[in-house]
Amino acid sequence: MSNQIANQLAPNRVLTAGIYLGNFLLVTGKDNQGNPDGVSPDLAKAIAAALNVKVQLLPFDTQGELVEAVASGICGIGLVGSDPDRAQKITFAPAYVEIEASYLVPPNSTLKTIESVDAPGIQIASFQKSAYDLWLARNIQHASLVHADTLEASVELFFSKNLHALAGLKTGLIKESKRLPGSKVLDGQFMAVQQGVATAKENIQAIEFLTQFVKEAKQSGLIASFIQKHRVDGLSVAA
Repeated sequence: MSNQIANQLAPNRVLTAGIYLGNFLLVTGKDNQGNPDGVSPDLAKAIAAALNVKVQLLPFDTQGELVEAVASGICGIGLVGSDPDRAQKITFAPAYVEIEASYLVPPNSTLKTIESVDAPGIQIASFQKSAYDLWLARNIQHASLVHADTLEASVELFFSKNLHALAGLKTGLIKESKRLPGSKVLDGQFMAVQQGVATAKENIQAIEFLTQFVKEAKQSGLIASFIQKHRVDGLSVAA
């Protein structure tokens, strides 16, 4: 292992890994020390082990704050949804997992397909600056996005304002559909939220290492073992 790579990612032999707490599929709880536990923390620990350094998991409530911490070097790596807007500030290794994103529609909705949602007059509740919201902002042509500052707020916005659709991760939408009998999660997906490991743009050698590490972690079954260990439904190893 090149000392240059370790120095880029883990100054003082400590890898500070930014962990986004808001993704319930990737962070499923806390360990005995109160640190984040789940698929993304386990991947961060595996990267630190490969570097032969200690790991410090630094939790973030927003993905924007995590991206800034990685870009500024506060975090050696960050585990966050891959997105072109974020890639302007930090560099991603290939995605290690992906999550289907779809819509929840209310009972008796005339919206029957993913494609039908993007129509004039349709209002979509969405968690602002989430990976799927950034995708929608770039791709929705006719419908309107009604933004909320948190995931929970976007759900409440959908219910309280009787909006036409709620955008979100499919697993979460299925859970929320139980609150409203007759509501339905539309089949298929409008995109797959890909989760990646990122570092500061200047860490050229480190990106090569992370790219190879993620590739081998997928091929060897390591990522799949993390998903199985934490019993996560709705999460799959990225192609």
